[in-house]
Amino acid sequence: MRMSLRSSIALVTAGLVAGAVLSGPASADTTPARLQPFLATQLATLSTSAPAVALVHGTDLAAARAAVQASGLTKVSTFDEIGVVVARGTKAQIQNVRSQPGVTFVEGNQPIKFTQETSNSATRGDEALRTQTGADGSSLSGKGVSVGVIDTGVDPTHPYLTDADGTSAVVGNYKTLCDPLLEAICQVQKVPNNVDTDTTSAGGHGTHVAGIVAGRPTTLSTGEKLHGAAPGASIISLSTGAGLFVVGADAALNWVLENHEAPCGVSVPASTCPPIRVTNNSYGPSGGGAFDPESTTVKLQRQLAAEGVLTVWANGNDGGTGTENLSNPPGQDQTGGILSVASYNDLGTGTRDGGVSDFSSRGKDGMKTSYPDISAPGDMITSSCRPYLIVCSTGMDPKNGPGATDIGTFNTISGTSMAAPHIAGIIAQLAQANPAATPSQIENAIKGTAHKYTFGAPYESGALGTTSFDKGYGLVDVVAAANAVR
Repeated sequence: MRMSLRSSIALVTAGLVAGAVLSGPASADTTPARLQPFLATQLATLSTSAPAVALVHGTDLAAARAAVQASGLTKVSTFDEIGVVVARGTKAQIQNVRSQPGVTFVEGNQPIKFTQETSNSATRGDEALRTQTGADGSSLSGKGVSVGVIDTGVDPTHPYLTDADGTSAVVGNYKTLCDPLLEAICQVQKVPNNVDTDTTSAGGHGTHVAGIVAGRPTTLSTGEKLHGAAPGASIISLSTGAGLFVVGADAALNWVLENHEAPCGVSVPASTCPPIRVTNNSYGPSGGGAFDPESTTVKLQRQLAAEGVLTVWANGNDGGTGTENLSNPPGQDQTGGILSVASYNDLGTGTRDGGVSDFSSRGKDGMKTSYPDISAPGDMITSSCRPYLIVCSTGMDPKNGPGATDIGTFNTISGTSMAAPHIAGIIAQLAQANPAATPSQIENAIKGTAHKYTFGAPYESGALGTTSFDKGYGLVDVVAAANAVR
């Protein structure tokens, strides 16, 4: 009998609310820019001289820089393409920056925490791999596409992520490093491709997710055959480590924004290290929350979409009944190319007539912007793990890999964290099918061709057919989506 265990990365963002920009031309409106509720709470308990970190949003980068300087804050780093300056200073200086010309929003540096929480048949991914080809003429495996995995890290040497010739699916291995005392100083640094960046203190999650995205065809010691959603795709791993703040997570997204065209460097050919077409983000707030269009995360993902990169979010593991919005806030973005993923339970058989996982976060009934976009398998998913890592050790179904020493190197875990990388891998397949497809075209193909399984809330009219507050447009259908996107 299979037992359900959930795994997710939780980003503490409680208190985010959507709202209009309150600032305006300095000559006509002196109302201070909106202060994020998290930062307001932090400042209320901060002593006069104690420093804090603020993300200062400007009408452009020059305005944000000037405001930081004028208020006496110390600039730490910048997100150039979205006009945000990360700064450090006192309560008075942060309050002062809100009234500087050109400032639109002031955000806090929220902590990130990690918590505990058959498939390719249900999605028709196996069928697509066997019967369909990409624009390059090869099987529809995601070949020629890189997926950016922002997570705890990855073990590039894991057998599930190793090709037959011994090379790794992980073609770029990076780690976000933040100063432990000045947590606003975060840098994304390259590490050797054979270095395991998955952390022992809260690790295993990232390696499991990477295997769901791009696990290579593998036969376990039991004879069971596995592969990821896109077994020919490449992985760019961006490790956030075990404990981090939102600046670090956004630093990883910003790195993708600045490097997606040549993620291993301009000297490395695309045949070796393909461009990033999608990022997987299996982290989010416990309990969901309201969408905030002014947040750094949202600005980054919208710019990524404008440059051809999709963003995939796990919708959350808070269940619900539709009476409240429990969906992951950034996944509620209605911009084309940003998708939130509910967890589908294939009952361990690969059936397409299963149900929404009980733990999968629901949107609010009648508030369609809060609904997940699509469902994908996330219940009891077997993928790459190392038994000494915490998340992997919670799985109740350890399995041995193909090698004599691969003892307990696969395990079975549940969560929308496992559903999202299915969609990230499928997007790699669709990008291979039509390299010229835009993020909106890929999203529309996924949602417009979804299989309408009947479990749960009834479907209602949506922009691309029918949708529901628990499962979105339905269960992803890779074959139909690939045909639609060509």
